[in-house]
Amino acid sequence: MLSDIDVESVVRRIRPNTRRSPLPGHERIHGWGIMAHPFDSGHILALRVAAQNDFAPYTSVWHRSPDGAWSIYVDGPRLDAACPRYWGAATEHAQLTDVSVEWTGPADLVIEVSDPKLRWTASMDAGPVVRAANTLTRRLPESVLRSWPAVQLTELAADRLFDLGDVTLATSVPNGQEATVLTRMLFPIVDGSARLGDEDLGNSATVPETPTFGEARLPARPVFVVGGAYATILDAEEYERTVEELQGGWTNDTS
Repeated sequence: MLSDIDVESVVRRIRPNTRRSPLPGHERIHGWGIMAHPFDSGHILALRVAAQNDFAPYTSVWHRSPDGAWSIYVDGPRLDAACPRYWGAATEHAQLTDVSVEWTGPADLVIEVSDPKLRWTASMDAGPVVRAANTLTRRLPESVLRSWPAVQLTELAADRLFDLGDVTLATSVPNGQEATVLTRMLFPIVDGSARLGDEDLGNSATVPETPTFGEARLPARPVFVVGGAYATILDAEEYERTVEELQGGWTNDTS
């Protein structure tokens, strides 16, 4: 799809690394992905590319079936150091698998999962309001973005300005952590398709009610997001042990 926005160049500047969260008592994730991509068949997909975090870079694909069951597929070293660390308690199934993410144009993405076999495409665009909002939020200090007034304002804008529905950006996630999502940039998905096994998931759709995953309310409209999240550390000993097992200690990368 032809578009004059270059999402690919934005995300390629987010280089994979591991480093300690700057916020004491919290784990940090920074990257990009598709916050939610509803289809008119009732299926929902989501993508998380956690390029920077406390443990190891990973990519996850989420799937919700029409009956409401969530599954998470992770391309990374371990499930307990990826999305199931936070969402596993509300997940019917989670597994390690191969996930490929390829840019076929500046705003066009193809995601493939090897098992189960999934091919998923998404194309982004942005109107004047989205562009103006992105220009503002990408320049704000992270301390401002994660403040409670900024989170509330972002939730309100998501509903009133961007037609994403009543999303939650600060919530308790199923495994018990308190999590806050920080949105640097967003790009509406204007076209997309997906095939899971032999099933065509249909056309991209805006659903009448915001989908839920545990207590979290996800966007009712397909949207791509650049940003990150913080989650409280529940068990400091487990946290340090997981870091040590995956990395052998902290990196000093501050880039």
